[in-house]
Parts: sequence; structure tokens; C-alpha cells
Amino acid sequence: MNRQRTIIIAVVVFIFVIFGLSRAIFKNDFSLPKGGETQKETITIQDSGGESFSTKEIMITDGTKHSVPLDSILGGGPPKDGIPSIDNPKFVSTSDASKFLKDADPGIALILDGATRFYPFQILVWHEIVNDKINGRRVLVTYCPLCLSGIVFDPAVAGERVEFGTSGKLWNSNLVMYDRKTDSLWSQILGEAIVGEMTGTRLEVLPSDQIRFGDWRKLHPNGEVLSRDTGATRFYGQDPYGDYYVTPGTYFPVGKKDDRLGDKDFVLGIVVNGKAKAYWPEAVKKAGEIEDRFQDKTIVARYEKDIDAVRLFEKKNDGALLRLNPFGAFWFSWAAAHPDTELYK
Repeated sequence: MNRQRTIIIAVVVFIFVIFGLSRAIFKNDFSLPKGGETQKETITIQDSGGESFSTKEIMITDGTKHSVPLDSILGGGPPKDGIPSIDNPKFVSTSDASKFLKDADPGIALILDGATRFYPFQILVWHEIVNDKINGRRVLVTYCPLCLSGIVFDPAVAGERVEFGTSGKLWNSNLVMYDRKTDSLWSQILGEAIVGEMTGTRLEVLPSDQIRFGDWRKLHPNGEVLSRDTGATRFYGQDPYGDYYVTPGTYFPVGKKDDRLGDKDFVLGIVVNGKAKAYWPEAVKKAGEIEDRFQDKTIVARYEKDIDAVRLFEKKNDGALLRLNPFGAFWFSWAAAHPDTELYK
């Protein structure tokens, strides 16, 4: 076991050395302004569906729009696309997937337009982004192992659904993506463009769950599972982050710390009327179901035993439940992105 761990660590170090060397020759890496005069400007932005408008104050430095301080965006090691997105995903049956997945293996479960798919973390940890298509509709599946955040978006940018890639940068230790239409940078935990032409624009979050393969397979025996045939050679089944998920600390600096929960407690976060709140699934699981009032909305958090996961809903006046699509992530990530967040625990 120790020999195997040593080999894995050596391979990971080698990969990052290669990434470091490649940064010197990549001509399309992102370069952010350093210094220069910064001005503030109020812009009008559309939501991802182009149906509503809102205003947001942003900054402009040397002609570059941004909504977070530029010096808070850090290089994570790999250059642009150094962590390769999966752009032509292939899928296998649940029986074939059982040859490389254990029942306890986690991933992102997605049901959309009649398709039922499972994206294992053991594959996503090496790629972080899957540019998928379901019935001709482009879908953006994202995973940041540093924050345990698996989020699915509608990748609509300026009226067109486009591919996204990894930028090689981090904000508050969280994945920063870029869209392949405008080269704007997007924060995964915000679901929002933070640098570039699209600054301030948000992506619509699509309904998904972070669950275990065994629970998902029981409910969807005819579902599809992301294949290891990705076009890249990686050590699938080996996690380069080791025990990071259960040990204290982060690899990269983050903003405000919040000790109301442990840094790596998992939460489900929502933003309503510009205000943020997180729900701690462990508390919901213990209660079975809770009803909460937030921003004049009734929020229902329910533990779904069959998938061993918590889902959030908005309860309408007639009692109907409308499913909400929260941001699932480590507490440190949510709290850093939303320092004034409320918390149900």
C-alpha cells in the first residue's frame, strides 16, 4: 500500500512539473492586468435565459471588466486547458460501469430531457469539466475537487450554448472556468463570470445530485455512465488529492473563514434576491425534513433516503413544491464566496 501511494504521489508531482513547463510555452494562457487604474461601473446584465435584467457594480482595470479583485485570482499550477475537459464524452451501461465503479463511489447524477446519466468523481477529478450534449442540447457538468463542488449548468453565453474549459486559475480555491466564445472567466461556486466581457452574467444551475453509484444504479438500472474512454490517459480510480477531503486545511488561500461549521463540512447553498443561505445536510438528515423561511420564500429541505441525499424545494402558496438547484460544496468555499451567508445547521 505504501509503495502504491508513493507511486501515485510521484506521478502527480510529475504531472504538475509538466504543467509548469507547459505554462512557459502556452501562448493562449490568461494574463490578468497587474496594477493600473481601477474604476467602478454599474452595468445591466441579462440572466442566462435572456429573460430578465438586473444591475451590478463591477470594476474595470486597464480596460478589463471584473467583479472580484484581480489579485484574488491565483494560478493553480496547470495552464489554460492543462486539465483537459471532456468534449466528446462516451457512456457505458450500468453493468459495464460496475466493472470499474464500486457501489460507494460518488458522482453527479443528472436527469434531463429523458436522459439519465452518472458522472463518476473518479473520472471528473482528472478533468473537472464535461461538455456534454443531451438530445442535441449542450450541458456543462463541472467538478472542483478542492471544494467537493459538483454543479451542472446550462452553458448559455450571449444567447448561445457553448463549450467551457479549465482556465488553470482559482478563486478562493475554487475552479475558475472560461467559455470558448468570449474567453471570459467564470467562478464555479458563483456560477458567474468574474473577468472579461461577460462579467456579472450568471449561468442557470440545472437539477442534479451528488450521490453514490450504488444508490443511483438501483433507481436507474438502464441509465448511462460516463466512460473512462475520454481520449486522455489518466490514472482513473486513483485520486491525486489523497485524503485531502477529510483532513484540515486547503491547498490554496481563501478569503473569509467561518467557524460556524468545519471547513470541509458539505453544504447546499442558495442565493435569493441577492442574499445567500446554506443548509447543512447532516442537520436535515437528522430531522428528515425541515421548513424554513428565507427572503419571503418558504424553503423545504428534505432528506431523500433512496438516494441518501438532501434536496431543496420552494413551497408555493398552494402547497406545491418547486425544486431548487443549490450549489453543493465544502463550507469553506461557500462561506468565502458569500461571507454574509446565513446558515441552517
